[in-house]
This record gives sequence, C-alpha cells and structure tokens, in this order.
Amino acid sequence: MQLTFPSPQSGQWPAQTPRVRELLRRGAEHVLTAPAEWLEEIDLAGLSPRSMKSLTDDPVLMSASRRAARFSLIHWARANIERPGEPVPPYIPADEFNVARELLQRGQTELLFNASRAAQATAWQQWMGVAFELTSDPAELRGLLEVSSRSISDFIGASLELLAEFLNNEREALLRDSHVERRDLVTAIIEGRPVNVPQAGRQLGYGLEQAHHAAVIWSEEADTELATLESAAAALVRCAGARRSLTVFASAATLWVWIPGAQPIDQAMLQAAIRKLPAVHLAIGSGGEGIEGFRRAHLDALTTQRVLGRLQSRARVVSFDDIRLVSLMTRDPKANQRFVAHTLGQLATASPQLRRSLLTFLACGSNATLAAQRLHTHRNTLLRRLVRAQELLPRPLDDNLVHVAAALEALNWAQEAEG
Repeated sequence: MQLTFPSPQSGQWPAQTPRVRELLRRGAEHVLTAPAEWLEEIDLAGLSPRSMKSLTDDPVLMSASRRAARFSLIHWARANIERPGEPVPPYIPADEFNVARELLQRGQTELLFNASRAAQATAWQQWMGVAFELTSDPAELRGLLEVSSRSISDFIGASLELLAEFLNNEREALLRDSHVERRDLVTAIIEGRPVNVPQAGRQLGYGLEQAHHAAVIWSEEADTELATLESAAAALVRCAGARRSLTVFASAATLWVWIPGAQPIDQAMLQAAIRKLPAVHLAIGSGGEGIEGFRRAHLDALTTQRVLGRLQSRARVVSFDDIRLVSLMTRDPKANQRFVAHTLGQLATASPQLRRSLLTFLACGSNATLAAQRLHTHRNTLLRRLVRAQELLPRPLDDNLVHVAAALEALNWAQEAEG
C-alpha cells in the first residue's frame, strides 16, 4: 500500500512588505533561542496515547524523535532568518528516517503523520504568541500570520511527501531483507506463537533447546555505528564464555542478542570491556531454559531497558536482577515518588553520599565493617554518615528497614541520570 500525505498548498505565495519580512526574521531568531519549556510542549503535543506508549517504552526511539523535531524546527527558523518569507525547502533529519523505519517495522507509520500535525498545531499557537509580541499593528500582524502560516504548512507538507516516498521505498526493501525474516521468526517466538522448535533453531543458526542469557544493546546517541553495537555484543559473548550467539537487528540503534546460558555473565568484566564504546548500554535478562527461557530472558532484558529509559539512567550494564524490585516500584512513577518522599523524608534530597552509605550498609546486612570496605572508606567515617542519615529519616530506621532499603534502591537508580 502506497503512503500519501497532503501536498503543499497550491496558489500564489503571499506577498510581503519589507516590514513583514523583517518581523518574520526576528520571529525566527526567537525560535532558535526558545526556552526548553517551549520546545517540550511541541514534543509532547505529538504524543497521542498510542504513540506515547510506542515511544516512551523505547528510549532510543524517543531520543531520536525529539532530535528530529528539534532539527526540523531549526531548519525552518534558519531558512527564514536567511531568506525571510520565501518558501522553505523540505527537510528530513536522519533521525526522522530512523524513527520512520522503526515505526514501519511495527506497522505504525500513521503515527508519523498524526504526531507531525499535532506538533504543528502547538507550534502555531506558540508562534502566534511570538507574532503578537513583535507587532500590534493590524496590517503587519495580518501579513506576518498569513505568510508564516503558509510557510509552516508548506514546509511540513513537502517534508512529509519526502518521508512518504522514503517509507514506500523502505517497505519494498524490507520485503527483500533477510534480516526481517529473522526478526519475524524471533518475534513469533517471543510473542508465544506456535513454532517448530528444531526447525526454528536451524533457521536462526542457534539452538533453542538450551539455557539462555539475553541482552538488549542500544545507543541513544545520533549516528552510532552498527559496528559499535556489534563490538558490545562480541564483548558480551566473551564475558559469558560462550562460543556462539544469536543477534537480531531490532532497529538502527538496537540489537537483540541471545547467548547460551551455561555460565553466568561477568558483569564487572563486561563493564570494563565496553568502557571504550561510547554511549552503548546493555540490559541483560535473567537466564532460562528452552524456548520459554529464550522468551523470558528477552522480555526481562526489554523490561530492564524500559526501566532505565523511564528513569533516564546513564548506567551502562544492568541486569534484570539488579532492577527487579525497581521495575515493580516504578510502574506507577507518581506513586513511587510519593513512597520515596514519605519513607525517606529529608534524606531523599540530602547528599547522595549519605544515601549511598545507608543503602550499602543495609545491603551488607547492617554490617558496618563490610559496608566500609565496599565503599572504600574508614569505618568511623561511615558510622558518622549513618548517624546523620538516620537523623534525616522521618521514622526510626529499625522500625522501617525494608521500606527504607526499597526507597533508597529506587532513588539510587533514578539518581543515575544525574551522574
């Protein structure tokens, strides 16, 4: 099925006076220096309930979508600074192509059109506010709004025509792409659809009737090379002592990987191995046996990735076992925030060093000597920090050990975004 989008408006381009062109140029300069809240409103406007679910569950897709919207806005503004009032050439950022390709694979390309028009409506509301600040003269205001309305509409319409052509070409290419067949087979297994297990294993070149580890490897940075992600996958294989693996190209910046689960993954070794791979993250699922273990390990890895994205964590290598509790707690972010604030009181906003000291102390079974060793600090220093941390708690620690530990664990992952 061919994708089509509304064409740019036909008819004569609105005439402008030198004054209107100057106002348009000044308005475009304002767009380039718009506050973060201004841009955030445009980002959120394009997220319908359905697209919100598709994007927020995938931090790679969300980051690329935000960058694409910003780059398109910058392109339009710069064009009107250089040649105010003239038609703006269509423009599709590289990130937009990546998002379009991913949504095509998910069968959700209509989200591109809906999100673009919703974002356009919000941007127009904000632009009108800029226009009214630039002039109060009725004739000037009418001319400015007329030409900017046509400029924005034609720019978005022409750009979406280019995107529609890209998607149509991409759809044809996907039909010939062997990677799609591999991904479709893996997706069928993950979704629990019936498959011939020995035959599927032969098609994938990977035995399904064994123990498995699974990982999601991704980058949220633009222009990440596939070779970088593949290097991370190779490091994962080495750190598990495996000789073979299954890798699926899930998207332009995401790999799904399975390896035999006979041995545990050395996470410390893996952390060191990817240190030189910029902006690469690995989420590792719990091991499991057979085809159910293949499915469960992958779903756990996906859950780990989504939790890290929800918390905006910068952690590089995280297993599902690391965040199992936090995953449950953060399904309702607002409820989690209330729980943390209620449980920790002033400690929630105190020095991260105090929180880390208390969390390590609790993780060590309230053994101060062992906790001091893990924190590489003197025992007396740790004891002073523990006294101060307990002073900030709203209730005695001994009466609330489990809740305090859970709240500190949840806050610890959220604080990764600041580090």
